[in-house]
Parts: sequence; structure tokens; C-alpha cells
Amino acid sequence: MRRTLLLAWPVARRRLLSNLPDSTVYWGPRPHPQESAAAARRVTLATLRGKHRRGEPISMVTAYDYSSAVHLDSAGVDVVLVGDSAAMTAHGHDNTLPISLDLMLQHCRAVVRGAARPLVVGDLPFGSYESSPAQAVESAVRLMKEGVVDAVKMEGGAASRVGAARAIVDAGIAVMGHVGLTPQTISVLGGFRAQGKTVDGALKVVEAALALQDAGCFAVVLECVPAPVAAAATAALQIPTIGVGAGPLCSGQALVYADLVGMFQSPEHSKVTPKFCKQFGDVGAAIGKALAEYKQQVEDRAFPDADHTPYKISSVDVDAFTDALRKIGFDGAAAAAAAAAAKTEEIVGDGKPQDGDVSNGILSHAGAAV
Repeated sequence: MRRTLLLAWPVARRRLLSNLPDSTVYWGPRPHPQESAAAARRVTLATLRGKHRRGEPISMVTAYDYSSAVHLDSAGVDVVLVGDSAAMTAHGHDNTLPISLDLMLQHCRAVVRGAARPLVVGDLPFGSYESSPAQAVESAVRLMKEGVVDAVKMEGGAASRVGAARAIVDAGIAVMGHVGLTPQTISVLGGFRAQGKTVDGALKVVEAALALQDAGCFAVVLECVPAPVAAAATAALQIPTIGVGAGPLCSGQALVYADLVGMFQSPEHSKVTPKFCKQFGDVGAAIGKALAEYKQQVEDRAFPDADHTPYKISSVDVDAFTDALRKIGFDGAAAAAAAAAAKTEEIVGDGKPQDGDVSNGILSHAGAAV
């Protein structure tokens, strides 16, 4: 019955419910249905066009998983980009090239499950659209159908890339362009280098953005270009520009979730934290502190305490359980269960066998799985 109702509801409503746990094992606040309906007011291309027309800045954040998507949804961010930078930030590579379309699809689905309100854009990874417009359309269709995103993003302003963008738009899929520093072309660029720093380079950035607009893109990312170049492109275009290290005069701004919350604090993470990123939080330090406290409490046997051992079994069932254990020869296990129920002693968890039949509190017997 529940499945039938879910299938009958609008997609936006089902997407909203996707970040709420069903099982009674978990707890947490459940929004009132009217609150849920209000939160379900999805950001669409019409929303972005309206903000652009009114001169209201557009917020975009790059994220790769469910938990960060839930945070972004709650914060009211306009656009979530599931970026191929996941290759670096989530998987530890030195650049964005290794990530595959199949892996991008997994990241997209995770983000969509957590982001009910924002427009979700999926990045076309390196190798998924360069060969031909037909390949580009096929990959974009997969991102839409299997990744369940609202739009796709692709890099580059060369004629072949503009043609691919036009083909994707003609196939009925919204496209966000991307010019300036295009990380997928670091082989040609000679590394992660700012673009548009010469007259010719600056003109190329503006011309590429205009070409992508003409191809039907609904917005263009301007990455790592000087502020005057980004301002010129923004003034020349009739669609929004999203700045990534491109100064304050773009139509909107984008940062990577892990960067802006201060997830990466140690020196070995510097390779994935760009110079233009402002850290709005110190989450990495808080995570380190929490992990250290957790480790210490485990070693001190202070966790879990009674408040965090919520699942109960009645005394009658404990007696029956311990009797059943003794009948099959697990006397040590029966004693441990009885002691835990009576709260007279701690369950031994040091990994040492007890009475030959118990190891670290787990039943161990010939033919029994442990």
C-alpha cells in the first residue's frame, strides 16, 4: 500500500521524503506535512532565471554524498553541483580525470536522495562526451535517467564542446557550461592554471561563454579568471554566470562543500583546497576532536553507557534465553547475558575466550558462525 502511494505522488514529493528514515531503529524530528510541502518548493531553471533577472545572487555548492546534500538542502542553497572534483576530494586523486561516468552516477543518486529543494546538476566526466555529439547526448541521458539529476554540466568552449552542448540541449536536457580553468584539460593547460590573464586569453573566455549561451546553455561557470574578465563576461551574457575564484561580480558563486566548511585541515589535504576558497567553518577540527574523544571513551569503556544502549529485552525472556544457552552448552554466554541484564558487571570485551565457548561476547561453537 505504501509503495503504491509513493509511486502515485509527484516526484518532488517523493524526493523530499527520501531523506527521512523509516525504521524505528533511528530517531529524529519529523516535519509536519505542511512544512514538508513548503520545503518541497523546488528550485528550477525558472527560479534561477527569476533571480538573475532581479539581480539576486545565485548560490551553488559542489557536493558528492547524501549527508552533505541534506545540509545543503536545509541551508536553502540554490544549486548543488555533483562535480567530477569528487575524484580529488572524495577519492584522493591528484586531478579530476580518473573518475568514471558510472561512479559519477552513484554520487548523483546519493546527492539527489538528500537534496529535495535545490536544482541538482551532474558533471559529465572526462571521456564521456569528447568523442562526438552522439556520445555526449548518450552520457547526458544517463546522468538524467540513472543519476536523476535536473541538468548536466560540461567543460570547455571549443567548437567541438559547443557542438556537444547544443546537441544535448536539442535532446531536451538543460546544460550548464564551464569556461576559464577547465580541470579536465590540464594536459593541454599544463596544470591547474588561471586563465584569461592576457588580452587574447580574456577575449577567449568571453567568446567561449557567448558561444555556450548561443548553444542553449542556461548558465556558465567561470573558473579561475580575473575579476574584470568575469565581469565582462557577465555583462555580455544574458544567462547567469557562476564564479569559481572569479571575483564578486558574477551572477552567483560556487564552492566545494568540503572546502567551505573547513573539512580539510592537515597539510596532506592542501592539494584539494584552492587558493580562492574561503572557509566558513572549522568542521575538520571539530571532527578530529570528536574522533579523539570517541576513541578515548571506547578505550576507557565509557562508551556506550546506559543512555546509548536503548534496546531492551524483558527479564522473562532473558531467563528463557540463558536457559536455552545452557542447554546447548554455552554456559559462559549465559552467564554473560545474565550479568548484563542484572547490570552487576560489565560484559567482557577484551577478546579472550570465556569457558571455551565465548570469544569477545560472541557465540563461538563448532559449526556456528561468529
